[in-house]
Amino acid sequence: MTFALSSEHETFRRSVREFAEAEVAPHVAKWDKDHFFPVDLIKKMGDLGLFGLTAPEEYGGADGDFTSLCVAIEELGRVDQSVGVTLEAAVGLGINPILTFGTPEQKDKWLPDLVAGRALAGFGLTEPGAGSDAGATKTKAVLDGDEWIINGSKQFITNSGSEITSLVTVTARTGTRDDGRPELSTLILPAGTPGFIVEPAYDKLGWHISDTHPLSFVDARIPADHLLGERGRGYAQFLATLDDGRVAIAALAVGCIQACLDLCVQYAGERTTFGVPIGSKQGVAFQIADLAVMAQAGRALTYQAASMRDAGASHAEFKQAAAMAKLYTSESAVTATRIATQVFGGYGFMEEYPVARFYRDAKILEIGEGTSEVQRMLIARSLGLPVE
Repeated sequence: MTFALSSEHETFRRSVREFAEAEVAPHVAKWDKDHFFPVDLIKKMGDLGLFGLTAPEEYGGADGDFTSLCVAIEELGRVDQSVGVTLEAAVGLGINPILTFGTPEQKDKWLPDLVAGRALAGFGLTEPGAGSDAGATKTKAVLDGDEWIINGSKQFITNSGSEITSLVTVTARTGTRDDGRPELSTLILPAGTPGFIVEPAYDKLGWHISDTHPLSFVDARIPADHLLGERGRGYAQFLATLDDGRVAIAALAVGCIQACLDLCVQYAGERTTFGVPIGSKQGVAFQIADLAVMAQAGRALTYQAASMRDAGASHAEFKQAAAMAKLYTSESAVTATRIATQVFGGYGFMEEYPVARFYRDAKILEIGEGTSEVQRMLIARSLGLPVE
């Protein structure tokens, strides 16, 4: 399957790049240092239409394609990874579950503000003992008359505790299947629900601008109609959500690689040693050449997967393409930041230079939305191997 970004996509890329360089780049170093979540920036992103790229017009969206969302994530991630993942999570993990599985009433209630960037939503899947192993989920939801009572906890939840967070969708055990496996369902927990506790934000290695919290539920009660989708289909819902998310994370990783390439090309042309630019040295030039290859290869894998999603490829084909894109780009991004830091030498170790921030931010790309090990397992299975 072949693909090419359209002229409209490239025009859109330029507009997002201009926005990122004008509204993000001048402030990002201070935001990162202060661990500051810029709500005003989120609203500006909403005004630009970034949160509504894939949403229908009836909810205020652009009714656009998935490829456009990936372009926006890449360009924001090229300036700052935290801002890029805020968009990725807001759409892929916040809006999409409601858009895909919600009732008309749920969509009418929640989507307009989410699509406009006036509100954010989180996706509560991971727990202290359950992540990729969703069957180990301990959070429980019991139906009591016309209400669900939820008890449990979640961790590493993005966009879950900001001042504009309106809800978190939560996977929970709602019963036991005939074969003894847990019945998992998804529920909508509005922010401010009594018993829904947003714990203090994490002190993270990277993604300092991103809003990330552990969550606790102590007899949190919500109406019965806050069930999202069919009861017992929570596992299938989160798998579908993660497939899209892996391609979006790949786009974020491509932005990271491109940033390293751009920074290194500029620095290697300006920095001199022994009277010549360091870019004239093969030891430096060849490493930067490798960055260019990573950027091109990662971009090809990512947008091939995105185009498959837009074209309605089979689930099996898309799942494999998403895993391949996520695996290659995330591991390449980690390598790219290491190379960039080395090219910058001692300056690369200083927080005043952006390569240090990209270095800290990159590692999580190999973990979130499914670890590299999970991606290799999915790819191996797609090849017919009986891997456990």
